[in-house]
Amino acid sequence: MKTRATSWFLRIAIAVVVVGGLVWYLRRGHAAPAGTHAQSGGAGSRAVPVQVAVAAHKDYPVWLDGIGTVAAFQQVVVHTLVDGPLMTVNFIEGQPVKKTDLLAQVDPRPFLVQLHTAQGSLARDQSLLKAAQADLERQKTLHEQNLVAQATVDASAGTEGSAEGAVKVDQASIESAKLMLDYAAIKSPIDGITGVRLVDAGNIVHTTDSGGIVVVTQIDPAAVFFTLPQDNLSDISEALAAGSVQVEVWNHDSTAKIATGTLAVLDNQVNAATATMRMKAIVPNPNRSLWPNAFVKARVLVRTLKDAIVVPAAAIQQGPAGAYVYVVDDTDTVKMTPVIVTLTQGDTSVVGKGLAGNERVVTEGASQLRNGGKVSIGDKSTPGGGSGAGTSNGNGSGNGSAAKHHKAL
Repeated sequence: MKTRATSWFLRIAIAVVVVGGLVWYLRRGHAAPAGTHAQSGGAGSRAVPVQVAVAAHKDYPVWLDGIGTVAAFQQVVVHTLVDGPLMTVNFIEGQPVKKTDLLAQVDPRPFLVQLHTAQGSLARDQSLLKAAQADLERQKTLHEQNLVAQATVDASAGTEGSAEGAVKVDQASIESAKLMLDYAAIKSPIDGITGVRLVDAGNIVHTTDSGGIVVVTQIDPAAVFFTLPQDNLSDISEALAAGSVQVEVWNHDSTAKIATGTLAVLDNQVNAATATMRMKAIVPNPNRSLWPNAFVKARVLVRTLKDAIVVPAAAIQQGPAGAYVYVVDDTDTVKMTPVIVTLTQGDTSVVGKGLAGNERVVTEGASQLRNGGKVSIGDKSTPGGGSGAGTSNGNGSGNGSAAKHHKAL
């Protein structure tokens, strides 16, 4: 009996401990959320300091950025077209020259001799031609009077034809000698800038020389070759079909715009190894700011979005349901507003849906906000988006990469 009583006592004690532990656990579980809610409510009542910008209505240019190099618009290796001693070099290295400017002079005296010889032969043969023509007329008159045979007339006609042919040969010889004289004066074939002199005066030059006299390079206008991803092919094709396509040329670190030109050529094939398209722009270069083989950045204006809603890219937040912004109302209360972003360039974004324009959106401090919370605006609101192609360095050079260029437009 004593053993049975002891067993019931242990069972009752264990049951009391279990029930007491369960009650303690349930009370602790209910108390924790209450404390949490109280703490959350205290934080929510505090105004969070933020920076805001205004969602602006504006025409938004869409740019595509590529890396490129400058090339000469034209480049010519100037060779001699006649053999002979190079008497003079008439240019200074690096000198701007115009087309037909004299660059060098080959000894012209041999060609003057040829010219004078041809002119003397012409004078002689012209005299023979006149005599042959006169003799032919006499023989024709005598033949009409039946005083000479037809064979005599034919012989005179042959002599006259030979003399006429000799005159034409002499005239051709004169033209050839004049051409050689012109070739002896080596002239610039294009407007451009001379390079390093490749041969000095006093050397014998030949038409078969591989080096030439000098290289003349035309850099105004300049050519800029650059590449873009093949994903942008449709944008470039549509822009070319619509008319002239503007291209801006910036320095390699996108801190300064150098020149503005137009897109001239879209290559007829995609580079299969790099999946890129090669393009050529023609850019005015009167100040020689662009130099052959210099690395530059090229920006192509493919279209302009009319009356787009533009906000700073920093205002766009990402959540489980997609992109959203915090809109600040007149009572400085924020509302989480879902948006659809159609394009991002640099530090600006175009909102396709979700905003009507002129709303104040939070650009800094969004990580501390919740829907319906109060905010304290630190600085005066600024219009969103800048020029529509701005970057963090403020130079307006947008990043139109394929990763950010959505086809939702």
